[in-house]
Amino acid sequence: MTDLEQSDPKAQPFTAAGVLFFDTDGRVLLVRPSYKPGWEIPGGYIQPNETPTEAAAREVLEEIGITPPIGPLLVADWAPAAGEGDKVLFVFDGGVLAQEYIEAIKLDPGEIADYAFHDPALIGHLTIPRMARRLTAAFRARAEQRTLYLEHGEPR
Repeated sequence: MTDLEQSDPKAQPFTAAGVLFFDTDGRVLLVRPSYKPGWEIPGGYIQPNETPTEAAAREVLEEIGITPPIGPLLVADWAPAAGEGDKVLFVFDGGVLAQEYIEAIKLDPGEIADYAFHDPALIGHLTIPRMARRLTAAFRARAEQRTLYLEHGEPR
């Protein structure tokens, strides 16, 4: 270890990736984890030697049993959480799920208790505030066909 490395600490954030999927009515797919309260998008932590898109695809397969294409990055969010440390969270666009994917959804009962499609306007009532901010920004990024950089769910 060099003197610079010893005197100059570096962030070592946890990284996670999730995917926004929609139905043909414009409702967003949310999952309810079996190990904690509330609703989230399918996704989870990135493993060593895994890219964010690979992690997103793996988590979707693990949690809801399907392998739809993962689209472009919508948001990257620097979102440290008290007691959890530094985090970088990626949200990708999964687009509108074809009916065959919806019919093939099979939940991992060890991780996911339920899933449902919800009106995006209800996100603030269904998810924790930091997730709601991130998803609201992701909806905007999707509508504007661009990627947003966020800090704590807010555009910088």
